[in-house]
Amino acid sequence: MMTHADRVDRLLSGPRPLPIVPAGLPVLRRPADRYDGQLDDAVLTELIAAMRESMHAAPGVGLAAPQVGIGLQLTVLEDSAEVAEDVAAARDRRPLDLLVLLNPVYTAVGDDRAFFYEGCLSVPGYQAAVDRPAAVHLRASAPDGSTIDAEYWGWQARIVQHETDHLAGTLYLDRADLRSLSENGVYQALWAGPSVDRAREHLGF
Repeated sequence: MMTHADRVDRLLSGPRPLPIVPAGLPVLRRPADRYDGQLDDAVLTELIAAMRESMHAAPGVGLAAPQVGIGLQLTVLEDSAEVAEDVAAARDRRPLDLLVLLNPVYTAVGDDRAFFYEGCLSVPGYQAAVDRPAAVHLRASAPDGSTIDAEYWGWQARIVQHETDHLAGTLYLDRADLRSLSENGVYQALWAGPSVDRAREHLGF
């Protein structure tokens, strides 16, 4: 049986950017194993760099290890927030510097909710609206062994939730209102405004 280290070695010996696993493969539906030092520090550092490169190339704002076929609780997040001002304001979308999480856990902060469209690199070609807590408290380990204990809100909270969910075998479609599901071209043409109000009116969700 291949170990996680074996899988990572094989992955890193292949082409870059790393191939992204599409929905339907079991690694995306199994809870990832807790990271407890299965990889040498140098290999972990190389994997993180390769995942970041692949996230940028996709392009995306987050990438979890299961999305490259590795069932470990590791995810990278980074967002330049280069969107229209009205969209950024409505979604409270601010730049997020590179954040690397091991074994992350989030909990909702308060009762406020936010309902916006999301996409996923493992479900290419579509967007759907997801109702999520507007703010979350995150606890995780950093690659250097330090503890991350922080609150995130707005779009940063959405990214944290989306990527952490991947590590539990959950896709954003599991939480989405599927009446909102839209092909990317349709989404860009009709529903990519600051809010989901127009889409809700016309699609009935």
